[in-house]
Amino acid sequence: MLRPRIIVCLDVDHGRVVKGVKFKGLRDVGDPVELARRYEEEGADEIVFLDVSASAEGRGTLLGTVQRTAEVLFIPLTVGGGVRTVDDMGELLRAGADKISMNSAAVRDPGLIGRGAELFGRQCIVASVDAARHHDSWRAYTHGGRTPTELDGVEWAIRCASLGAGEILLTSMDQDGVRTGYDLELTRRVAEAVQVPVIASGGAGRPEHIKEAFEDGKASAALLAGILHDGLTTVRDIKRELMEWGVEIR
Repeated sequence: MLRPRIIVCLDVDHGRVVKGVKFKGLRDVGDPVELARRYEEEGADEIVFLDVSASAEGRGTLLGTVQRTAEVLFIPLTVGGGVRTVDDMGELLRAGADKISMNSAAVRDPGLIGRGAELFGRQCIVASVDAARHHDSWRAYTHGGRTPTELDGVEWAIRCASLGAGEILLTSMDQDGVRTGYDLELTRRVAEAVQVPVIASGGAGRPEHIKEAFEDGKASAALLAGILHDGLTTVRDIKRELMEWGVEIR
C-alpha cells in the first residue's frame, strides 16, 4: 500500500498562478516557477500545473511556462489545461511534464484517454473530474468549471478509470476555496469504485481536513492550494501534524 501524498496545485492563468472560490473570482498569487520551487523545498510530493483558461479560450497549454516550471523541479509534475490530442500530450511530456491531466477533451472524446495510455503508459494519464452537487448526485463540468455536462460525476470518474486513466483528480466545485473540508462522500464514492489512485481536491482549510480525506474519503492523495498560497500554513507543517496523528505519509 503506497503512502498518501501531499500535492500542491498551481492554477495558472496567462502565465500567473491564480486562486478563487468555487472556480470564480480569480486573483493573482504569484509566479509558477517561484511557487513550484518553494513548495518542493517545503516537502510537496508532487506539483499539479493546470492552465485554467486554455480550454475556454480554445488554445493549447503555455509550453514555455510549463518548461520553465519543470526545469526547477525534481518531484513529479502533472500538467493539464488545453490538452486536446495525443500530440499535445507528447509536447507537454517533452516540455518536462511527468503526467498529463485532461478534462474537457476527454469528455468530448473519451477514447483520447485510452490512446494516451497506450502511447505513453497509463501512469502518465490523469483524468481530471470537476464535479458539483446536482440534487442527490454530482454533475461533471468542463472548461474550467464553466460548462455543465449531462454526465454524473461519480459515474464519469469510474468510466475514466476503465478507459485507461492511471489516476483520478477529483475536484469538488462546491468546496473549492471554501476551506471547510473536502467533499468526503464524493471522494469516497469514487475511491471505493476504482482501482486507481484518487486525488481529493477542493476544500482544504486545516491539516485535519487532509487527515479526513485519507481516512474517511479513502483518497490516495490530497491536493492543496489556497491555504499555502496565502501563507496560512506550509507543506512541512501539515506533514508534521499528520505524522503526529499517526498518519503515514511520504
